[in-house]
Amino acid sequence: MITFFKSIFKTILLKPIYNLLMAIVWLVPGQNLGVSIIILTLIIRLALYPASAQSIDAQKKMKDLQPELDKIKTKCKGNKEEEAKATMALYQRYKINPLSSCLPMLLQFPILIILYYALRISLDTSRFDLLYSFTPRPEIINPMFLGMNLAEPSIYLAVVSGIFQFIQSKMMMPKKDKKEAKKDGQNMMQNILSNQMTYFFPILTIYIGTTIPAALTLYWLVTIIFSILQQHIMTRKQNKSGINIKIREKNE
Repeated sequence: MITFFKSIFKTILLKPIYNLLMAIVWLVPGQNLGVSIIILTLIIRLALYPASAQSIDAQKKMKDLQPELDKIKTKCKGNKEEEAKATMALYQRYKINPLSSCLPMLLQFPILIILYYALRISLDTSRFDLLYSFTPRPEIINPMFLGMNLAEPSIYLAVVSGIFQFIQSKMMMPKKDKKEAKKDGQNMMQNILSNQMTYFFPILTIYIGTTIPAALTLYWLVTIIFSILQQHIMTRKQNKSGINIKIREKNE
């Protein structure tokens, strides 16, 4: 059974990504792996753009609704059933699906696993046996990028990734009603937990980045930067088009 799943993983998931990466390496001048990873990351992010856009839209609306959610928790304190009903009614009013904000993150994990193996294999030219017959074979694979060997961990890339992870975490933090938080101990604890997670993920990113090949850290860095830009562009678009919930409430 394990052999069967390994075969499925290799045939359906690993080989297509690996072949795409090798085709890009073949096209890039100097067969530079770093530039190829950036191009591959952009291709993957563009393929996931519809799901990401839906997720960012849901996150933005939930962020704007956070003060209302805090009020519901305070009003229905001790009554989980009423709190759940009021929360769902609020989501339905603004047509928000909370689960849609989790989809891109769920997709990222299998992609990271696939890329981990694909990038590790890409540094070994003896694994060209995984190439399709129509995939061009690069003569060399240059792992050097900005003075770093992508086959080895890079503290520099890990720290930079952590910084951008922190920026993204701050952008995704929900708005909090400080007055309501002071009144409600539960909200206060959630604020503390939210702030802790804002720092936890960047620290985790730095730690992991110092233990894995820089090639994978580079992929994660480009992914974060792309997500930040996408979120910034969509937020500006929402505000200009009047999608922002606060603007809608003023007009009602």
